[in-house]
Parts: sequence; structure tokens; C-alpha cells
Amino acid sequence: MKPIQMVDLVGQYQRIKPEVGAALQRVIDSTAFINGPEVKEFEKELAAYNGSKHVIACANGTDALQIAMMALGLRPGDEVITASFTFVATVEVVALLGITPVFADVLPGTFNLDPADIERKITPKTKAIVPVHLFGQVADMEAIMAIAKKHGLYVIEDNAQAIGAEYTFSDGTKRKSGSIGHIASTSFFPSKNLGCYGDGGALFTNDDDIAKKLRRVCNHGSEVRYYHEVVGVNSRLDSLQAAILRIKLKHLDEYGAARNRAAAFYDDAFKGMEHVHTPVRSGTSTHVFHQYTLRVTGGHRDGLKAHLEAHGVPAMIYYPVSCHLQHAYKGDRSPEGSLPVTEQLTREVLSLPMSTELDNEQLTHITATVKGFFN
Repeated sequence: MKPIQMVDLVGQYQRIKPEVGAALQRVIDSTAFINGPEVKEFEKELAAYNGSKHVIACANGTDALQIAMMALGLRPGDEVITASFTFVATVEVVALLGITPVFADVLPGTFNLDPADIERKITPKTKAIVPVHLFGQVADMEAIMAIAKKHGLYVIEDNAQAIGAEYTFSDGTKRKSGSIGHIASTSFFPSKNLGCYGDGGALFTNDDDIAKKLRRVCNHGSEVRYYHEVVGVNSRLDSLQAAILRIKLKHLDEYGAARNRAAAFYDDAFKGMEHVHTPVRSGTSTHVFHQYTLRVTGGHRDGLKAHLEAHGVPAMIYYPVSCHLQHAYKGDRSPEGSLPVTEQLTREVLSLPMSTELDNEQLTHITATVKGFFN
């Protein structure tokens, strides 16, 4: 059996190695390393795939979130509602800009923001909602967009983990994740479903004026060289990464199907287990399984993790400490106990290996090892 990894990037690379080599050589021969033709073509192709009018590539997913908030004119003293059960980057950029993060709880099934709790947290200072499409499944965007419209708020989708997922509205309309809010951000970190071989990110919008502002902020606040209308940042996707992403974008749906096959194998193996709860599929969203995350109840999570690792199966806890209890973000508004679902999940979640390259032998070993712990 091949060694099991959380994400097998080596195996994935071997399948596209000739294409990648040719693409990188093409960029090197052109010497158009920054904002070259590969970047422009990638932006067009990703926009077409995602059903968004504009895609603006940038240096990484964290930058993308910050640029979105800068382009919308959010200021110190404003409030942004988001999840505490997320990677810290979502909250980090809010705090860096002097904006106040306000944490809403998540739903126990999908782990995504609870629309009812979002509405409870709105104040006159609230300017935006940042739903995180956690682990590969789209948050309840119909409800979130309705709340935003009712209160005059912006919606910035954190789409770093769910690119390729599809959301279905109550009228049957289907939209890709990242094409629904006023702006969306994503990351191309190597382990993402659409990952490059370094850092990278992008922003999505259907609004021409917002797109113009996003591009300006990305480029030092400038539209015309050496003339700077606003304070901006230097955040660009290099052409080598864009060339790689153009190749991997063609395979994204194939990668999603492979992840779903692995998820189905896990689901079937763990059916009926008392303390192992498999991921809940939302009735409104497909799932692209950036992570396959179990809830392990009865206080068995840490013991199961150690057992798996002792038998050659890596497992990760995403996330062991929620943002509202991190030292950097603790505050009077969200003390311990204020987000009960979030806090329970940090004690129960455990992610198993999930990648495009998992084979049946590996999946059989992983699932048998989980079952062996409870027997």
C-alpha cells in the first residue's frame, strides 16, 4: 500500500506533469512573469467556469479578503459578522483593518453560519457578512443574501474551501459558490481543491464598479501607472502559478468527483457507528470535500486521532480552538460559552485523509483502522 497522506499532491502532479512542464517553459520563454498573458487568460477561464462576470487574481487568499474589505470602503469602527469556526485568516484581515469581528454561531450539521444567529448579531455598525463555505459546502446563501438585503449589508463569500460547489436556490436556480455575494475570495494554496505550486488567490464579483475598485486596490491603489487614487496593496498572481492553475482548472470537476467517491466510501464504511458521525450534506449545496470531517462523540476524538496516527493514517483537527477563544481575538462580546455549537465542534471534529489520489486499498485501511479503535 502507498503511504497515506492527508493530501497527495505528488500523485496528482504525476498525472499532469507533461502539461505543467510545457506551461512553465512557455512562461519562462515569454519572460512575462507578472500579470502576463497567462494571468489574464486564467482570469477569463475561471470567470467562465464560475459564472462570475469578473475574476481578479491576487497573491493569496488572505490578501483577497483584505482587498475585498478595502474596496468596499470598510473602516475602523465598522463591524463584520463572520464565523468563529474557521481558519484564522477570515478574522485576521478584519482586525488588521481596525474593523470589529462579530462572531455568529454555526449549524451543527453543515458547520456553516447559522442565518438566525447572523440576524441576532446585527447592529447599526454592521457593514458586511462573511460566510465561510467550510470544508467544501456552500453556506445558506439564499437566507444570508435576504438578511443582507433587508439590512443594507455587503456579503463577502470566503470561498477558499468550496470552489466548484454548486448552490440551488428555492426557485431551482443554480449558482456556483463564489458567484452569489457582492464579492467572493478564494485561495490557491497548494492543498486546496484548485491549488497552485506556491501562493495565490482571487476575487470574484458580478459588479463592474466593484471590479474596478478591486483591481485598483490590488495594484497599489492605481489605475494609471504612477498615479494613485486610493491606498492600495501590492498583491499579484505570478504568471507561473497562473499557468499551472489553467491546467488544474480543466481537471477541477474530475478532482471533485474523485473526492466524492472517497467520501462515499467513508460514508458507507461508517454507517451506523455510534460515536462516528459522517458529514451532513446540505439539501441546497453540492459538496466538493475539501475536507472529510467527522464528528467523534463520547470523548473519543483525541484517542481515535492517536490510534489512527499509530497505524499510519494521518488525521487533522480543523479547528482545535475557535477564533473567539484565540488570545488575539478574545473579547467581551463573545466569551466562552457564547457560541455553543462552535465550541462543541472544536471538541469533536476530526478530518480524515481526502485527496484526488486515494485508492481503495488506502480507503479500506483507513476505515478499518477507525472501526478497529471502537472494537
